[in-house]
Amino acid sequence: MTPPPPPPAASPNDTYTSPLASRNASEAMLTLWSPRHKFNTWRRIWLAVAEAQHEVTKDWDSPLVTAEQVAELRAVVERGITDEEIARATELERELRHDVMSHVHCLGEQCPKAKGIIHLGMTSQDVVCNADLLILKQSLRLTAQKIVGTVIALAERAGQCAGIPTLGFTHYQSAQPTTVGRRMAGWACDLEHVRVVVEDRATDINMRGFRGATGTQASFLALLDGDTSLIDDFEMMVVQSLLDGTPGLTFGMTWVDDEGDAHAWCDVYHLTGQTYPRVVDTQILADLAATASVLHKIATDIRLLSNRKEIDEPFAAKQIGSSAMPYKRNPMRCERICGLARFVMNLVGNAYDTAATQWLERTLDDSSNRRLSLPEAFLSLDGALDLMRNVASGLVVHEAMIKRNLMAELPFLATENILMEAVKAGGDRQDLHERIRVHAQAAGHQFKHEGGENDLIERLKRDPAFASVHDRLTEGDLLDPMQYVGRSVEQTEKFIGVDVAQVREEYAEQLADLDGAEPRV
Repeated sequence: MTPPPPPPAASPNDTYTSPLASRNASEAMLTLWSPRHKFNTWRRIWLAVAEAQHEVTKDWDSPLVTAEQVAELRAVVERGITDEEIARATELERELRHDVMSHVHCLGEQCPKAKGIIHLGMTSQDVVCNADLLILKQSLRLTAQKIVGTVIALAERAGQCAGIPTLGFTHYQSAQPTTVGRRMAGWACDLEHVRVVVEDRATDINMRGFRGATGTQASFLALLDGDTSLIDDFEMMVVQSLLDGTPGLTFGMTWVDDEGDAHAWCDVYHLTGQTYPRVVDTQILADLAATASVLHKIATDIRLLSNRKEIDEPFAAKQIGSSAMPYKRNPMRCERICGLARFVMNLVGNAYDTAATQWLERTLDDSSNRRLSLPEAFLSLDGALDLMRNVASGLVVHEAMIKRNLMAELPFLATENILMEAVKAGGDRQDLHERIRVHAQAAGHQFKHEGGENDLIERLKRDPAFASVHDRLTEGDLLDPMQYVGRSVEQTEKFIGVDVAQVREEYAEQLADLDGAEPRV
């Protein structure tokens, strides 16, 4: 009997792949949340624990960990986990039904002399929680850098457009004019607010520390013969080793030792159950959601202005706006930003549910949820930030249309100034106010119901009560839009010259890593 043909080679097209990985998030953020980075971080923790256990007991007659075991373990950990080892750990997990222990066994196979001391005194969350917190810190720092990049891109465009008057809106109804640059600076300012929050969160997150199964450190107390000072030394030694060995954690949180060497710094949570407090996740996801809400607002504003034909996002030479309507130039990047931002905002509830259901010292139903909600929030926001930076850098401003839309409404907006100038020339304020009201209502009716032009100024010019200002009803005088933008230019220039200049200097080194970055697809 002829055997059946072998199954076809596995293809990515035959299984589900998250669009966050294939279409949206950057390689930098994907790397931070990759299996390899996670498992290498786990291994770094096992090495740091072994090194510290050796250090605090090396003068004992029988040290907990020997220098030879540390050396063997370090050699394996520093070369990084291989694809074959990840596959082996996956195989072991099918048998052991425990992800952390599968990697303990896998690592032990690579360093047989150290096999017996790997994970000594630890519970799984001594590994997982500390690794998660390191990755969260790195991800928050990268997010803050990308926010800054977007702030600077918006600010640069704002500076170029600081003196272009445009119609302002409240309730999405015509309001006092502002300038195009002032509006863009407002977007950047909102992002700078959330950047500070995200950066502070990265600094404020502590390490979980090494506390054992229920947080009491009972296992380490037994290992170190009840010497509490040794336990504290051991824990701080491990934490400092992990911080110093994690790229990107020294920015904004450093201390300098007696030799002048800078070190990353953070505290440990002083009291935990088996895990670090899950309320920390609610704070992180809330910060990401706040950032997403700002991006959503900016992208929505651009979409509204695109409909008014005042501003367009970048549009590639061969880009297709619609499969049916060739003339269309849809703001698809801003639409994607809104979609990704909305996804991030809706992930926050997961963290609140998880924090609320931590039964006593710990329950396991948080793991499967956090594997999704934490990385996907960062990956989604990462994609949205890359898109927004790209849009901000290439915003197309249509000055002629902006002026046309503004001048259609300016006669109404200028009436208060016209009234005041006519009164100063000797007119009766109440009489002039009533005349303007009647003329404005008539002009509005013609404008809205008959499709005509806004002829309010022509009506005022025909009214002898306004003879004193007839010659001033021009764009060079009372109809000069720049008379009505207040301190828009000054505020824009101050924001760029002070706030943006400061953050640009603060992040100079980190921003170099973002140069040339483009959004996916």
